[in-house]
Amino acid sequence: MNTQQARVRRARKTRAKIAAVKATRLSVNRTNSHIYAQIISADGGKVLASASTLEKEVRTQVPNGGNAAAAAMVGKRLAEKAKALGIEKVAFDRSGYKFHGRVKALAEAARENGLVF
Repeated sequence: MNTQQARVRRARKTRAKIAAVKATRLSVNRTNSHIYAQIISADGGKVLASASTLEKEVRTQVPNGGNAAAAAMVGKRLAEKAKALGIEKVAFDRSGYKFHGRVKALAEAARENGLVF
């Protein structure tokens, strides 16, 4: 089993638990050069809000999209978009990634700006 398959296997367990409690989820995806986050509806059928290091506003403030500072910026923007939509409580779906580094920076920035998870 390669690392990608192992990550997807870990992610499946988390997603099953989130689906069982029917919670709106904050899903994170990262690549070497960027990080992406989405808030997905409880039924899993609709993206309610999204933010990434590809957005023009983020790219002007952070030159490198593959570091913790960029991830924190994405977390802050996503929390602001969620608050504008009236979303406060979400379940954090780290997509099988370890909770450290960029994933942790994104989560902590989202929490500091009003998301509860």
